[in-house]
Amino acid sequence: MNAVVIAVIVMLALSLARVHVVLSLVLGALAGGLLGGLGLADTMKAFQDGLAGGAQIALSYAMLGAFAVAIAHSGLPQQLANWLIRRMDGGTRQDHVPSGINKVKWGLLLALLAMSIMSQNLIPIHIAFIPLLIPPLLLVFNRLQIDRRLLACVMTFGLVTTYMYLPVGFGDIFLNQILLGNIEKGGMSVAGINVMQAMAIPALGMVAGLLLAVLVSYRRPRQYQTTTVDTAAAQQALNTAPPSAYRSLVAVAAIAVAFVVQLWADSLLLGAMLGFAVFMATGVVRWGDADSVFNQGIKMMAMIGFIMIAAQGFAEVMKATGEIKPLVDASAAMFGHNKGMAALAMLAVGLLVTMGIGSSFSTLPIIAAIYVPLCISMGFSPLATVAIIGTAGALGDAGSPASDSTLGPTAGLNVDGQHDHMRDTVLPTFLHYNLPLMVFGWIAAMVL
Repeated sequence: MNAVVIAVIVMLALSLARVHVVLSLVLGALAGGLLGGLGLADTMKAFQDGLAGGAQIALSYAMLGAFAVAIAHSGLPQQLANWLIRRMDGGTRQDHVPSGINKVKWGLLLALLAMSIMSQNLIPIHIAFIPLLIPPLLLVFNRLQIDRRLLACVMTFGLVTTYMYLPVGFGDIFLNQILLGNIEKGGMSVAGINVMQAMAIPALGMVAGLLLAVLVSYRRPRQYQTTTVDTAAAQQALNTAPPSAYRSLVAVAAIAVAFVVQLWADSLLLGAMLGFAVFMATGVVRWGDADSVFNQGIKMMAMIGFIMIAAQGFAEVMKATGEIKPLVDASAAMFGHNKGMAALAMLAVGLLVTMGIGSSFSTLPIIAAIYVPLCISMGFSPLATVAIIGTAGALGDAGSPASDSTLGPTAGLNVDGQHDHMRDTVLPTFLHYNLPLMVFGWIAAMVL
């Protein structure tokens, strides 16, 4: 059997068996390299050469983590959460449902969706907003009898769709640095490609899934018990003194600087660095605390960074075996130049790999090394190739037990023990997002 196939199977099997993803990637690369005839020394050399390809992305993540912790340090996210809670009934009775229940419900859902979207670009703190925002609101959700499966779907939609469609913030890393960068390395020119145009149809699949969850699947009330944990979280938020106006203004200014710089210089790393510098220059993050804040940010994002670095090493070993071309040729012969079957197979493999790894950011370097030559041989346009690989990478992020996009919502919704990770987050997000994304990604491959 082809060494690349064996390597992917080993990596995926180990990941599904709950072996750490980084270790799974290393062992998968070793299996592929040895079966491909490289020998142990050459396999490790190729793997180490590939590590450099993920360093810039990992550094961007580390800097984003530091910036996110600095934003949280300013108190701005907590202030937003407290304001939202006080709006429920003038801040007096959080166990009382105000008049116009539907209005309140839709307002909460829209606010949660907006925060999930902004956490990927405008306020790039990823899932760090969830433990600040969700636990104090659980009491309100209980009174409104909002199905928490719906809340999980709303948050996961904002976390995933934003980076797979908007090339800003985390989307800049996913779309420009990883997706287009690895397609270019694979031998296909991406000059002049509008990545938003390529990912528009797949993103519509995510929208369809969200509408299905909101309007059909979870629109009915669902009862939860109000526990002491819910009451205490809401009361603590109400009793928390708001941060000073100065700290809030500095946080807004730092976010604006980071956002403008990343658009102007096309560098998320530089934007996050200058945003962090604003916090330090104004004293919101004191010089004595800078190391602690920076270290907390690195810890928050280190896991994703290590996975992406290891994924680049894995991809480099696959290229070094020289067995990608035979795999592509065999696949093209098997599909008989049937584009529809080829696109469906690539999307299905992307789903399986991402489900195992738990990170679409880490999946792209692995599958791009195989998919780009296959797309070229099958005659897919550059725009369709971007759509196929981008969708294949995003597939499985929603619905993976090990994904930040599912672990984050569960961490907030299950603080009172009434939200099961697999039944209430993983399964709902898998059904509502992966299946529509598969269909719409296939349509994009056919029409672009």
